[in-house]
Amino acid sequence: QVQLVESGGGLAQAGGSLRLSCAASGRTFSSYMMAWYRQAPGKERDSVATISRSGATTYYAHSVKGRFTISRDNAKNTVYLQMNSLKPEDTAVYYCAATSGVGRDPNYWGQGTQVTVSS
Repeated sequence: QVQLVESGGGLAQAGGSLRLSCAASGRTFSSYMMAWYRQAPGKERDSVATISRSGATTYYAHSVKGRFTISRDNAKNTVYLQMNSLKPEDTAVYYCAATSGVGRDPNYWGQGTQVTVSS
């Protein structure tokens, strides 16, 4: 069992930055691929960024590529999402997720953290 707790959400102005953190419980954090998803009101939950178990490989949705950076610290059981050049369309609830393999649905989800970007 893995529990995920997000933090770092809040209100930012367009062009600003926020850094999300996701702390995981348990000793198997490094065995999971980690990802950030987001869900805006009235829309489906979409993948934003994914990082491999070692952190060597990352993937980004086209809408955030070049602005967001996902990273992880396996010693601290934590994954991060650095969000720069924020846009109002980045407003959503952001979720952390742990996945056991490529192409699989997440095994575990965090509770979500709200990010609001004002214009």
